Amino acid sequence: MTRPRPLTGRGDLSDTVRVVGEFGVIARVVARAGSAAVADVGPGDDAAVLRVPDGRVVATTDVLVEGRHFRRDWSSAEDVGHKAAAANLADVAAMGGTATALLVGLACPADTPTAWLEGVAAGMAAECAPLGAAVVGGDTVASAPDSGSIVLSVTALGDLGGRAPVLRSGARPGDVLAVAGRLGWSACGLAVLRRGFTSPIAAVGAHRRPTPPYAAGPAAADAGATAMCDVSDGLLADAGHLADASGVAVDVDRAALVRTMLEPPGAMQQVASALGADPLAWVLTGGEDHALLATFPPGTVLPGGWTAIGEVREGAAGVFVSGEPAADVALAVGAGRTGHVHFG
Repeated sequence: MTRPRPLTGRGDLSDTVRVVGEFGVIARVVARAGSAAVADVGPGDDAAVLRVPDGRVVATTDVLVEGRHFRRDWSSAEDVGHKAAAANLADVAAMGGTATALLVGLACPADTPTAWLEGVAAGMAAECAPLGAAVVGGDTVASAPDSGSIVLSVTALGDLGGRAPVLRSGARPGDVLAVAGRLGWSACGLAVLRRGFTSPIAAVGAHRRPTPPYAAGPAAADAGATAMCDVSDGLLADAGHLADASGVAVDVDRAALVRTMLEPPGAMQQVASALGADPLAWVLTGGEDHALLATFPPGTVLPGGWTAIGEVREGAAGVFVSGEPAADVALAVGAGRTGHVHFG
């Protein structure tokens, strides 16, 4: 595994936010933003104007704080843009919708290189482009002088295409639990970076730029999914949110999960061996891959990209792994918790 090179500077000091100014920064970022298919009025006015074919709007917001959600010595500006967009676009997909536009609030120190902000904008544009979405507006402010940190607040808007939204609260006993996308890779990459390495790139790249299965959300809705959520805090933690909202017990089939996520063996197992970790801990509790978790009525033919990994049972709301309480399994594989806990 390769160690990262330390940051040696902050770029051209004559080309920072302080020098270029708010509107100069906005002009540069907008030039890289791309265009949203639904926008009648894009960036540049007091507000954007978007067409809403469905008559309803899916809306979601995530905040990324430097030092907690990203580090500039670990990720490029483009990586940060991809990651910030993906976290929000995946939430829209988890409702059964397709993202149409992003609004971005930025707080940054005055010495932030404008080239870095352009890179973030380029990353966001690239993540949005396959969906026909783009950044259509936002705001920029100077962060507190003593903080030195960059904060990105991203709001995604989306369209349901005539579908009913798929909520977390619709799972019923007898439903099949299924997943689309991959689990554990971002957590594996984070573990590598924390040890001071930057390879294998398959793991580190997954942390820097998650690859949510956006199309799987609308496909699940069309197939009759009863409940769905984005896996951002960890499989067990987010399955717990779904179980609580639906008032059911969710049982993850350990063998099916291993078959789906850890076979055939690859980079994740190699990293786990090198670090003395259990890769199942990352799969069960690692967040930020933005896979989708859903439940389907028994007998449903699952859409492409979806794999059954468990079932929904009657009983008090909770999560189990092949009948064992999720918290016990998390401890047994060395995770400690069932997933990420904000303010924990």
